[in-house]
Amino acid sequence: MWRPATFTAWVIQPMTTMIRKCRVLIAASLLTAVIMSFPNATRSEAMVQRDQQLRVVTTKICPIDWRQSAWHVKQLIRCAASHHDVSVETALYVAWRESRYRPSAYNAAGEAAGIFQHLLKYWPDRAADYGFKDWSAFNARANIMVTMRMVRDYGWGPWAL
Repeated sequence: MWRPATFTAWVIQPMTTMIRKCRVLIAASLLTAVIMSFPNATRSEAMVQRDQQLRVVTTKICPIDWRQSAWHVKQLIRCAASHHDVSVETALYVAWRESRYRPSAYNAAGEAAGIFQHLLKYWPDRAADYGFKDWSAFNARANIMVTMRMVRDYGWGPWAL
């Protein structure tokens, strides 16, 4: 004999789906809270100490006046790459591809700037992290040094190599 479904039969499935969604939301919130509590957890203590030492000698590393010409910009890239144990050839290739060694370069949308075309929304944090707080992305020395330190620590990922 056929009987209609009980009232709870059609409520159980949507309710379990809602409970799963709530659990996922709670887990995501907890994970976000943990990650936000430890923003520098991915950087080792040695990296932090090395960066603090480098901040002191920022202007002494590669004392090349990049304002004179593209040749001087290339020399600064060579020096900075060598100093930070980054491939000089790769650094020169990426700089050429991104800006043709022009410190005033920016993309058509106006979202990226400088020699290595850092996205402007990330530049202030990157510059501050690597000892160039309040420096412009159009300053070739800051752009190059920040890039070489980033590549030393994390590789060429943001530049899709």
